[in-house]
Amino acid sequence: MEQNILCEVNNCHFWKSGNHCSAEEIYVVSHSGKHAASSYETDCKTFKPTEA
Repeated sequence: MEQNILCEVNNCHFWKSGNHCSAEEIYVVSHSGKHAASSYETDCKTFKPTEA
């Protein structure tokens, strides 16, 4: 299935032109357990910095 996942973190290994994410899967966690009230309370654990 084709996915349309956008990402503006252009120093991520999975970032591709047009702000697209090329990761095969995305792992997002909440700062406070299993529930989040907004996107500010979450983190993308898929992020991997590009190699310099």
